Amino acid sequence: MADLDWVDWFPLVFFPLKIIVLGVGMFYAIKWHHDQAKKDKEAGGR
Repeated sequence: MADLDWVDWFPLVFFPLKIIVLGVGMFYAIKWHHDQAKKDKEAGGR
């Protein structure tokens, strides 16, 4: 096994990328829900 096959580097690239993508997605999902709640609160208060 002198050559590095794609199987060897796939987890090293895929898992950090997956964590970054899911982290950004969760951040924007939480931010969107927070902004929606703030918007609904402002609309209901007026």
